[in-house]
Amino acid sequence: MHGCIPHTNATPEARAQAHPTLVSLNPCTDAILAEVADPAQILAISHYSKDPRSSSMDARLASALPSTRGTVEEVLALKPDLVLGSTFIDPATASAYKRLGLRLETIGMASTVEASHEQIRQIAGLTGHPDRGEALINRIDAALAAAAPPPGARPIATVVWQSGGMVPGDGTLIADLLRRTGYANFAAARGLGQADLLPLEKMLADPPELILVAGQTAETGKGDDRVLGHPALEALKTTRRATLNPKLLYCGGPTLITAAQRLAQVRNSSPAGEGGSSKMVEGHLQ
Repeated sequence: MHGCIPHTNATPEARAQAHPTLVSLNPCTDAILAEVADPAQILAISHYSKDPRSSSMDARLASALPSTRGTVEEVLALKPDLVLGSTFIDPATASAYKRLGLRLETIGMASTVEASHEQIRQIAGLTGHPDRGEALINRIDAALAAAAPPPGARPIATVVWQSGGMVPGDGTLIADLLRRTGYANFAAARGLGQADLLPLEKMLADPPELILVAGQTAETGKGDDRVLGHPALEALKTTRRATLNPKLLYCGGPTLITAAQRLAQVRNSSPAGEGGSSKMVEGHLQ
C-alpha cells in the first residue's frame, strides 16, 4: 500500500527542531494548535474545522489556515515535522506514516479538565511554545472560576439530551464541566452511561429540573432530533429547557472557555415564570 510514495525528506534533525512544522488531523487538536503555535508552523488543520457544525475553532481563524482530509499522500506532500492525530487513527494509516518517516503523535479524548490541561501542555511542548500552553490554561481556569456557582448553591438536576435521545454519562468532559458550573448529571444519577438513550417517555415520567438540548452535529446530520423538541415536553411545567451547542461536548482546550460561559449563562437565567415551563428561542430561555 502506498508503495509508490517517495520517502519524506524530513530528517531526525528537522523533527527535533525547536519550532517544528505540524499537521493536525482532528478538530480538538486543531483548536489547541492554533492557540499555541506560530501560524507558519501550521501546515494544515483537519477539514472538520472548516465545517461550522464540527469546528471547535474560531471560524475566521479556521478559514485562514490550510486544511487536509488526512490522506497519507496529502499529509506526506506537506512534509511536516510532526503529525497530530487522535488515538482512533486507522492503524494502517499510522503504520504508513511511520514507514514513510513521519512522526505521529496521538492525542486521546480528554475526559476531565485536568486531562485537557495535560493535552495542552503536551501540544504546546511539541510546538516549542510551552509558555503559550500555560497562558491558555490560565485563561481556561479563569473562565471556569468565573462560571462557578455561588458557594453553597444547590446543583441543578440536568439532562444533556443529544441527537436521538442520547445522554452523556459520568467520566466524560461535559460531566466534569457540569459539576464545575453548578449542575448535577441527572442521567448518570439514574444509571445511564455514556451514549445511552433516554427515551421521551422516561423523560416525561421522571423529569429533571433542566434539559440542555444538544442536537445535530456534522456526524448525525438532520432527521433524528424530533424527540428533542417534542410538543409533549410542554407538559413539564417545572422543567426548563435551553440549548447547548453539541460542539461544546467533546473537545477540551479553548472550547472549555466557551462551554463554561454558556453553562453559567444558562444557570443564571431565570425560569419563565412561576410554575411555567420554558421554551427555547434561538438558544435562550424565554
